[in-house]
Amino acid sequence: MLEILGHNRIGGAHSAAGNDILYSLDAVTGETLPYRFHQATEAEVDAAAEAAAAAYPVFRSLPASRRAIFLEAIADEIDALDDAFVALVGRETALPAGRIQGERSRTSHQMRLFADVLRRGDFYGARIDPALPERKPLPRPDIRQYRIGVGPVAVFGASNFPLAFSTGGGDTAAALAAGCPVVFKAHSGHMASAACVADAILRAARRCEMPAGVFNMIYGGGVGAWLVKHPAIQAVGFTGSLRGGRALCDLAAARPQPIPVFAEMSSINPVLLLPEALKLRGEQIATELAASALLGCGQFCTSPGVIIGQRGPAFSAFVEALAGQIAAAPAQSLLNRGTLESYRAGVARMQAHPGIRQLAGPPEDAGNQARAKLFQADADLLLSGDPLLQEEVFGPATVVVEVADGAELKRALRSLQGQLTATLIAEPGDLPACADLLALLEQKAGRLLLNGYPTGVDVCDAMVHGGPYPATSDARGTSVGSLAIERFLRPLCYQNCPDALLPAPLQNANPLGINRLLDGVVSRAAVTQA
Repeated sequence: MLEILGHNRIGGAHSAAGNDILYSLDAVTGETLPYRFHQATEAEVDAAAEAAAAAYPVFRSLPASRRAIFLEAIADEIDALDDAFVALVGRETALPAGRIQGERSRTSHQMRLFADVLRRGDFYGARIDPALPERKPLPRPDIRQYRIGVGPVAVFGASNFPLAFSTGGGDTAAALAAGCPVVFKAHSGHMASAACVADAILRAARRCEMPAGVFNMIYGGGVGAWLVKHPAIQAVGFTGSLRGGRALCDLAAARPQPIPVFAEMSSINPVLLLPEALKLRGEQIATELAASALLGCGQFCTSPGVIIGQRGPAFSAFVEALAGQIAAAPAQSLLNRGTLESYRAGVARMQAHPGIRQLAGPPEDAGNQARAKLFQADADLLLSGDPLLQEEVFGPATVVVEVADGAELKRALRSLQGQLTATLIAEPGDLPACADLLALLEQKAGRLLLNGYPTGVDVCDAMVHGGPYPATSDARGTSVGSLAIERFLRPLCYQNCPDALLPAPLQNANPLGINRLLDGVVSRAAVTQA
């Protein structure tokens, strides 16, 4: 058994001041695991935020190359987490070992991706407009801009990705890369897993001689409000429910100094099936879509929740084939009891709606496991913007909607709320209609797919994992990919500042050798003063 100390991590030390004890549970059996965790007190939350604030001036001033070495050290420590750790995560989440091992690799890859970003230097966004003293009618002063970390960031762990969107996940990696110390709120569904990853991060911090408060972690229900309201915290990263994300946004907006909340919340990820594709490969599409909808027992934020097709024999045959796939799916354990209860409540709302009928799946879930469900909803519900059809049912439930024709399809798309993804399944014969559909979907989603499936988010420079509300609280960002760092940066401008006082990215000689926008031209050249 792993030795896990269920203490809060504050300023590089352990803290267990509170008397309220939390327990980790086996996700399959509900059994209490032999790990105890001390819920953070308000004083401990304050201490964690203040430790991050004390670390910020030192951490943000470090050369980007030092932060890159730190991120790579974290990646090495995460990769070194052994089979006992994988088994522990499996007990807390019911996820299979192969999934956890893959997620561990993705988590370390994210750290290394941001290390590459730091060495590349484009995150600085350096812009230089040299002085034009002879300009008429008014001279131009020397103006230079680059980006710095906003300050300490509060990060909330997600339930469905206990590694990649949790303790050492994408929000933590992006914030640390930006030069922002982190206060992490551990998710109650995998507290022991969080402790192991937190200790891996702290080992890397000590090895790289980072300031003591660069990473902090707290446990407990209700402590998040204290954290978001703390004046030292300057931004929030969150992945979870719409209700939870909205609550954090409201808290942050009500502060004397409002701060941004980058919340990923709710998405039904519509999939549009065009006629020629259904005629040529409807059965294949049914098999592929079922695999996507059932992946991870439907507990992916990009799981296809609504499938839309045009009326006709091909769509009817597709629905029949999809229903067969869903009906054959075995029962599976969800991440935790709370997720199972939420899934059952969502299914019950679907079953109770007069405009929705169940096509596949048993009427009730058995025991501690969930069974997949397929529903069909009247097109009028989508066209009218019925809230139930816009809500994500987190788990293995999918809804099909039959529209009359292409015109009704466009009306249905206009009724959709913001999404993380939108997918078109099409053949060459469908392409004339795709341009208009894509133009509509560009206003609705952060990632558009053609002949692919939304589950599976690659961690790379071009990825966008975000979208218009309620998919996220701010459609201008992404929580996956190297662009995620920009959420935790702000622009800073220097005017007529002596070269010796400028930060390295803006100095005349360009000592970092980075690309800069120099007088409107991308260049690595030195600045020649007028």
